[in-house]
Amino acid sequence: MRRMPGAVRVLACLLGLWLLAPFLAGLLRLGDADWSGVDRAALARAAGVSVASASLATLLIGLFGIPLGYVLARGRGWWTAWLGGVVQLPLALPPLAGGVLLLFLLGYGGPLGALGLSEHFAGIVAAEMFVASPFLIIAARSAFAAIDPALEDVAATLGHRPGAIFRRVSLPLAWRPILAGLVLAWLRAFGEFGATVMLAYHPYSLPVFTYVAFGEAGLPSMLPVLAPTLVLAALAMAVGHWLTRPVARGAVPRTGPLPPLVDRWMAEAPPRHLVLALRRALPGFTLDVRLDSRARRIAILGPSGSGKSMTLRAIAGLEEKAGTQVLLDGRDLSPLPPEQRAVAYVPQGYALPPHLTVARQVRFAVDCVPDRAAAWMAALGLEDLAGRYPDALSPGQRQRVALARAFARRNVDLVLLDEPFSALDAPLRARLRREVLAVLRGMKVLTVLVTHDPAEALAMAEDIVLLDGGRVIRAGPAAAVFARPGSELAARLLGAEAIGDGVVRPDGRIYVGQGVALQVRHPDGERANLPPPGARVRWSARPYQIRPAEEGAYPARILWRGPIQDGQRPMRLLLGDAELEILADPSCMAEGACRVDIDPACLQVWPVA
Repeated sequence: MRRMPGAVRVLACLLGLWLLAPFLAGLLRLGDADWSGVDRAALARAAGVSVASASLATLLIGLFGIPLGYVLARGRGWWTAWLGGVVQLPLALPPLAGGVLLLFLLGYGGPLGALGLSEHFAGIVAAEMFVASPFLIIAARSAFAAIDPALEDVAATLGHRPGAIFRRVSLPLAWRPILAGLVLAWLRAFGEFGATVMLAYHPYSLPVFTYVAFGEAGLPSMLPVLAPTLVLAALAMAVGHWLTRPVARGAVPRTGPLPPLVDRWMAEAPPRHLVLALRRALPGFTLDVRLDSRARRIAILGPSGSGKSMTLRAIAGLEEKAGTQVLLDGRDLSPLPPEQRAVAYVPQGYALPPHLTVARQVRFAVDCVPDRAAAWMAALGLEDLAGRYPDALSPGQRQRVALARAFARRNVDLVLLDEPFSALDAPLRARLRREVLAVLRGMKVLTVLVTHDPAEALAMAEDIVLLDGGRVIRAGPAAAVFARPGSELAARLLGAEAIGDGVVRPDGRIYVGQGVALQVRHPDGERANLPPPGARVRWSARPYQIRPAEEGAYPARILWRGPIQDGQRPMRLLLGDAELEILADPSCMAEGACRVDIDPACLQVWPVA
């Protein structure tokens, strides 16, 4: 355990001693206690009234306060802030002032005076509810606010309605802080005096009985009266501590070799037709995405904050007032809530509810097929982990659980993956990418992948969509988009690093200076669709696509060779008038004149704005 600062320990001990001091002072006066002068029957009745009223008040506080805490945690707007302030007002009032206000409402002549709560057990419960409710509501609001909203979003995409999400996800995750809040509320209600004595003096609760006994017999009678109060309060705290104790879940296992996800490549399913017209205005940002694609797999690329994840959430139906139009094969998904859109959604971080075991995670969808869930668990190597919780899984195992959960549904039309491999190391990421692609090839679904990795997009997607500032700057077949990004911004989003200037020649080549003209060819083998001759363009190739070779097509000059890194040698090359950073074989030639090859289909070309 890390050592605590000395000053922190001193300050903590001083306050702890101050809180303990009154109890120690009471123990010193045990010899003065008048045990014979206590009306034990009356004391027992008062203790029973306090226990019963505090328990009933706490039950009612939980029944109404837990939903209110959820509303305060998830609500938006001025009314939520106003309601949150009202909830805390009883904490700021002196108890007697709270009792006076309750008299104005519930006393004789008050709007609810006809209920007859004054001088009644129900009046004690009402007073205790008023003063103790904030302790539970504030605890519940904090607990619900701490829950990752992605857990509730994923539950919605798995077919669960809002009420089921609250019962099966939100409430189980918040129960420990809520239990602590209920214990605090019970203790506060059990010890309430001021509001109770004003609203319901009879029947006596323990605090009121203590006050009366003090007035009649003075201090000597206090210790016998306080004894049951202290004992009951200590028992309540002990029960609360036991209920909210942390539960050990086991250590995170070491990541071992993973079994193959599929045994063979399956035949490609037919393409799907997706039409999007999404618009959502936020302060300082507007999402405006329009897309018409016929593909099996679509990748969305863009810088951070460009609207990639928001677009995915809008397709899933998780963004309010977004999704002006979402058509899949002519079916309008726009008016449907997320639980009816038949989506398999894997968000960043995987959103595995921490209170569910692996087996329950995989079977969590409303329309889960048990046999299919079992098959996916076997295929993904999860059978031996069925009883584990998410905090006892490695990142790779969590990713597989999220995929198994998404694919175990009966009917899925859309697979939505939000950077599903970003938390994995490079070797595991490459392997799972290949395996997931093998699975998706055989499913009759449309997959939309959000990624920041151009290589991942090119490997997995047929169509690519480039986003910047919430708008589409380029979209189309992957090979065509990579070859003709349309702008330097798009080229850089696609990973362009080696960039130079050129001029289009009549023969379709790009003149880049020093007598060098680069051959350009469209990825499908046809002649490239370039700007007219004489137009100035920018061009790019990836660092590993410019290869020094003795019989290379273009003359160049090696300006610098760096040390070998990860099996590649970084180099600076002069090609035409452009200085380019490339990656070459470690055994490549030394500085000086050389020749290089560039695949004409790998060149990216775009006009100068």
